Amino acid sequence: MRPFRAAPYLPTLEAMRAFTAARTPATADEIWLVEHEPVFTLGLAGRDEHLRATGAIPVVRTERGGQVTYHGPGQVVAYTLIDLRRHRLTVRLMVERLEQAAIDLLAGLGLAALRRADAPGVYLAGADRAPGAKIASLGIRIARGYSYHGLALNVAMDLEPFSRIDPCGHPGMAVTDLRTQLGDVDPAAIAAELGRLLAQRIEGRP
Repeated sequence: MRPFRAAPYLPTLEAMRAFTAARTPATADEIWLVEHEPVFTLGLAGRDEHLRATGAIPVVRTERGGQVTYHGPGQVVAYTLIDLRRHRLTVRLMVERLEQAAIDLLAGLGLAALRRADAPGVYLAGADRAPGAKIASLGIRIARGYSYHGLALNVAMDLEPFSRIDPCGHPGMAVTDLRTQLGDVDPAAIAAELGRLLAQRIEGRP
């Protein structure tokens, strides 16, 4: 697992692609923990109408699953470069384990969260445990049985850019972060705990 650091989006994307293209069954899995400068990214299903007022923030089209999301300072992005066969994971199970790592992290901070069947990611539990505001986005790509891209957890960020898009293709979706819910938080400490929980869940450990 690489330590949390600031990294430009496009070079990181190219590095993930290169790592995945070059790996073999003997290649060790990796988790990269980064934060990016402001950027909107569109997944394979992304539609331009969900980009409503991007302004000066660049837009990058990628091959991950999902619609449009935003990355920026104060968000912990965990890129999960995993051999699914090694861990006997289906794509659906991989997604569930990434979501569960974030849910477990939030529970440890006293925040109830859950997944949503019609929109991958993690949401704070609202009234009657219905999904509330989104706090983590998820989108992965599988190539030759290897995953890349991953999970983005909103920790202590400027949330305004989310108002310029339809997050994950859902107009009006509420988005939040840990700072809004808990006050001051340390992104580096959150990143380290998220990385630990991701490794644990991917390996199937409780």
